[in-house]
Amino acid sequence: MWNRLTRIIATVFVCAAPGAALANEEPVLVTVDRAKIFQVEDGAAAVIVGNPFIADVAMVDQNTVVITGKSYGTTNLVILDQNNKPIVDEVIQVQASDQGVVSVYRNAARATFSCSPVCEPTLRLGDETEAFQNAASQATSRNELAEKAAGN
Repeated sequence: MWNRLTRIIATVFVCAAPGAALANEEPVLVTVDRAKIFQVEDGAAAVIVGNPFIADVAMVDQNTVVITGKSYGTTNLVILDQNNKPIVDEVIQVQASDQGVVSVYRNAARATFSCSPVCEPTLRLGDETEAFQNAASQATSRNELAEKAAGN
């Protein structure tokens, strides 16, 4: 009994120690193509993302980190202090947004539309290849025309 109680008390003191890197049990939820602000109280010197294909991270200042969802999946975020000690180690889960989005299925082929308020084709991972490539090609062409018109 005393051994178990001693271990629990020791765990509480270790976890409450200043600068202890604690990971939340729940993942930090981020949506694809959206940014989320992550505040760091102790001041960050460096940020590291486990898989940069899933999420991107950027330090705005030593107390503000921006996480941007890039693709579906799970990765982790590690934030180091001035002494390169981890002060944050969180699981990041990137998911799709369902707000204003309609998916149209033709057998197994899916096409996605952003409907706010008028439905327009949009790019979403997992869409049927031809629909995705058509929307991507049109978006790229439009951006190139806009850049040329702006003189870039």
